[in-house]
Amino acid sequence: MITASVHLVTGIQAAGKSTVAQTLAERLPGRTVHVHGDQFRRWIVGGRAEMTPDAGPEAVRQLRLRHLLTARTCDTYADAGFTVVAQDIVLGDELPRMVATIRTRPLHVVVLAPRPDAVAAREARRGKQAYGPWTVEALDQSLRTETPRVGLWLDSSELSVAETVDEIVRRTDESRVA
Repeated sequence: MITASVHLVTGIQAAGKSTVAQTLAERLPGRTVHVHGDQFRRWIVGGRAEMTPDAGPEAVRQLRLRHLLTARTCDTYADAGFTVVAQDIVLGDELPRMVATIRTRPLHVVVLAPRPDAVAAREARRGKQAYGPWTVEALDQSLRTETPRVGLWLDSSELSVAETVDEIVRRTDESRVA
């Protein structure tokens, strides 16, 4: 019998999701895959509706479609015997919705929650600018006040990528949600 699991890594923009998820996927034993949930958004060529602070129904519909495609991709890889590390911005009520949509068990959730000043410093060093209509503080506030405490919440402000992954691996029981 093939056993697999899914690890969902979330947090605000520039929290370190992509790098941590890739490193975690490289660290876990066996066959692993790293699913970039945001890729599904990028594939929309015509009519893409971006998530903004005042997003309308179409943007929310596309966000939920992206999360559904991420969940189904995770399950498909897990069905084939891969351990999946997926990453995307999944905040607010969308987090428990995503947990319910992914059917693979065990399912782990890691919420990267570095301090806003650490996120702002990371954003300043990146080659891309993720914050357009959002501010680090506003998105962080949404994370901390509107997102249910599901899984392992990790303040990675003072941790390197390797140290963050070490903590995730060490605290795997805390991240298991189903």
